[in-house]
Amino acid sequence: MPFIGTGHIWILAILLVVVLIIWGPGKLPDVGSGMGRAIREFRKASSETKEELAKSARADTAASAPSAVPSVAGPSAAVPEQVATERPVPG
Repeated sequence: MPFIGTGHIWILAILLVVVLIIWGPGKLPDVGSGMGRAIREFRKASSETKEELAKSARADTAASAPSAVPSVAGPSAAVPEQVATERPVPG
């Protein structure tokens, strides 16, 4: 562990003693396995999110690539009408 040094080893020892006092030696394996399970779930969710982002980036790249055949608007294409609601500016 990178944070273990001269003073930090005492902090870890005190933390371990406090954990043993709070949960007791019988509950310590349950607490450890619960923390391990939580870390595993977090890593799994993180990797799934990364995969989803990569997949959507690939889909966006494929969608933005120019197509081989350009699309042409046919005679039935709707043309928007201009609305005559603009008023001339006095001046």
